[in-house]
Amino acid sequence: MPEKATTVSDPPTTPAGSATAHGRAGDLAALGSVAAAYGLVQLLLVVPGTGLGWDETVYVSQVSPDAPAAYFSAPRARGITYLIAPVTAFTSSVPVLRAFLAVLAAGGLLLSLWVWRGLLPTRVLALAGGLFAGLWVTVLYGPQAMPNLWVAFAALFTVGCFLRAARDPADRLAPAGVAAGVAFAALMRPGDAVWLVLPLLGAALAVPAWRRAVLATALVAGLVVGGAEWAVEAHLRYGGLLPRLRRAGEIQGGLGWNPAFFDQLRSLDGRTLCRPCDVPWSRPVTGLWWFALPPLAAGGLVAAHRSGRLGRVAVPTAVALFLAAPYLLMIGYAAPRFLLPAYALLAIPVALCLDRLFAACRARPLALTALCAALAVHLALQFAVAGTAAARSRANRVAFAAVAAELHRLGVRPPCVLSGDEAVRAAFATGCAARQVYGGHDGSITVRALTDLARTRPTAVLVTGGSPPPQWARSWHPHSLPGLPDQPGYRAYLAPAASPAPPDGP
Repeated sequence: MPEKATTVSDPPTTPAGSATAHGRAGDLAALGSVAAAYGLVQLLLVVPGTGLGWDETVYVSQVSPDAPAAYFSAPRARGITYLIAPVTAFTSSVPVLRAFLAVLAAGGLLLSLWVWRGLLPTRVLALAGGLFAGLWVTVLYGPQAMPNLWVAFAALFTVGCFLRAARDPADRLAPAGVAAGVAFAALMRPGDAVWLVLPLLGAALAVPAWRRAVLATALVAGLVVGGAEWAVEAHLRYGGLLPRLRRAGEIQGGLGWNPAFFDQLRSLDGRTLCRPCDVPWSRPVTGLWWFALPPLAAGGLVAAHRSGRLGRVAVPTAVALFLAAPYLLMIGYAAPRFLLPAYALLAIPVALCLDRLFAACRARPLALTALCAALAVHLALQFAVAGTAAARSRANRVAFAAVAAELHRLGVRPPCVLSGDEAVRAAFATGCAARQVYGGHDGSITVRALTDLARTRPTAVLVTGGSPPPQWARSWHPHSLPGLPDQPGYRAYLAPAASPAPPDGP
């Protein structure tokens, strides 16, 4: 169905150029305010005092001079390391890195909303940006060195450019934006980029008016260019693309029919990883918004159909479903960040639905008050969950700093090697290399090679919860370490080469 064209009549006394400039200034004020608020919330709530997470440490270690690079497993892509490299080249300060990413994320939100101007009313776009930026997972991962949020921005940007190119064949910049958005997504997470391209390519082939070579070419070219580095590394390190894909699937527990709806729902109470997700669902209220998401998105599609904008809302909704499908149906564990790209795109129909609800409630003060109160409670709850998750990160930073200090006191100093439980973060804090023996998903060294290293440099195996050390380290010297949050009984088994340092002072 062709979409209804909309026209805006300028006042007779206002030149067209001035009206356009005024419209852009108004759009920038509205969308820029949302982006600025998002950046400010990150700077106040997440940036101060938080430490690097486990995955973050792997990514940061690839470009940091402070410690040897951690093992880079098959599913990972290096896009986020390129994004943070300019900062890590100049400073090892985590707060500086966090602040840089928070500001960059605010800019990413603004850019990804900006390309939608002219497709939907600015007030709907501002509301969509606020809804997405107001989720605790969006707030928490804005200043983190993780790729998922950047895929979300890339997906929103790509779909906006795709619709602009489909609507106006004379728009020469939109196809370039499609290619750039897909390439950026592929650089961050190649698998997500494939799921982003599939529905857009299908739409470009299925809709007669969109059946133009430039659209399909932009999608495929972006995927090839962005995924080239990952494919080349696959041939250099894994013997080819298919072996790397197989290994990536093994690390993720095997890809197949693994519905994870309830796991994702339980993880919304602030868990950054739920694997295995057999923990109690202690705060069900944090998942209420998930149940509101389908009917609100459906309402947005109905509103779009009635206003002649169905294509502009149906496409992001369909792409969101494609991006969510592998994480809801094919992976047997949950992490809320996996669904960030889907949430960014679903914010479009949800915002359109809420915009219509607000319009319908203007003449009904009680209904309008109830709707505003519901949104306010939702945001307050999201910020509370984000604050709790940030507090856990601060506790972890303090704990790993204490572990590093104790390991240094025991003589574990660079060049040194750590293996075992939480070795990645402990090694980065200590300046050591993290090496895990083959058998797990991070296996990067044989037992013999690790024990050979232990003869020439300080080496320790870390265990938690009273677990015994590996058989090959039974004769090493045990030492208690400061406890980690939720992991009592942290101990280090030191190889003979890691002799305790002499006490400080006389």
